[in-house]
Amino acid sequence: MFTVRQTQEFQDWLDGLKDIKAQLRIVARLRLAEAGNLGDWKSVGGEVSEMRVAFGPGYRLYFTKRQNILIVMLAGGDKSTQARDIKRAQKILQQLELE
Repeated sequence: MFTVRQTQEFQDWLDGLKDIKAQLRIVARLRLAEAGNLGDWKSVGGEVSEMRVAFGPGYRLYFTKRQNILIVMLAGGDKSTQARDIKRAQKILQQLELE
């Protein structure tokens, strides 16, 4: 089991989605992650990984794991903004490490 925490940026992105079905699927995906099932995911560089949600434009949820008990959701996006979103997630992680 994992504890899932969200950065403000991730919360703002999720709350800003206009597709309510997509929001519900993403929330369901986070609940699965809390239960220990990360599903379709991969490392995208450094300590940042991406969970893929096969719905709509192909949502991506960027996260980092800490001590196998904590997942910090850094940012979100979709396939069309993937490269930019990965860079943003890595920058957010660097800022968190400085705090």
